Amino acid sequence: MSDQTTPQDPSEQFDQPADSETIDHPGLTKQMGDEPDHGEESYRGSGRLEGKRAVITGGDSGIGRAVAIAFAREGADVLVACLPEEEQDAEETRRLVVEAGRTGAVCLTDLTQEQECERLIHEAVEQLGGLDILVNNAAYQMAQPGGLADITTEQLDRVMRTNLYAMFWLTRAALPHLQAGATIINTSSIQSRQPSPELLDYATTKAGIVAFTQGLAQGLAQKGIRVNAVAPGPIWTPLIPATMAGDTVESFGEQTPLGRAGQPAEVAPAYVFLASQESSYVTGEVLAVTGGQPMT
Repeated sequence: MSDQTTPQDPSEQFDQPADSETIDHPGLTKQMGDEPDHGEESYRGSGRLEGKRAVITGGDSGIGRAVAIAFAREGADVLVACLPEEEQDAEETRRLVVEAGRTGAVCLTDLTQEQECERLIHEAVEQLGGLDILVNNAAYQMAQPGGLADITTEQLDRVMRTNLYAMFWLTRAALPHLQAGATIINTSSIQSRQPSPELLDYATTKAGIVAFTQGLAQGLAQKGIRVNAVAPGPIWTPLIPATMAGDTVESFGEQTPLGRAGQPAEVAPAYVFLASQESSYVTGEVLAVTGGQPMT
């Protein structure tokens, strides 16, 4: 769990990121003026995932890195998957997993290809010795100020294949390896309920992830496999300056009741809860981590 021995005002726990510079997609952590907090110094584990084996897509940076750190410190071995151009960030995540005393592995892949999704699961089972937790976290977005008129078919295809198709392919490939007690956690978004016109394609996929989560949870309940989702609000990750205009980046998260963007370290505990036996009676749920923005 996060080290919260002293009560803190959540609106002041982290400063609002001051970085308004955009970076090239997909974006690396070191390119950000204000690097996110992934819990490197704050997360303290308590053995809640001891001996578990987890795959985290998009685990190189942002929310994925924070989840990898938390899982490792809770006792899980972790394989992170990402694009080849994100290898530098992925290796840093792997280092942090190993530093926690767990097995860490990296798979460089393009999840828009079905065969690559199957290869990822195969490699994870080989390198980790099995699979207990699948975190479908990888996503692609590119804000288009003109909304629908500016969203090309090429962009739509990439968003759908990364955010939805890959989730189907990965989960289907993972199912033969998952036993009773295993968990699947999908990353949705507040965009699933409050879609922004400039992220229309992305928001559509995030709503689809909710439907997939709830339907699959019903289908796998009798096998003892739980399926849940986390719906983050505005979280400060490389994806933000890599896909949004500078003025949007500068004010990112200020619309929340807490008045600031969230940090990946503040989202990771939700994944730990859903992956652990503490949530044994929770399936088909969407857990919002939104800084107070209602999921309406």
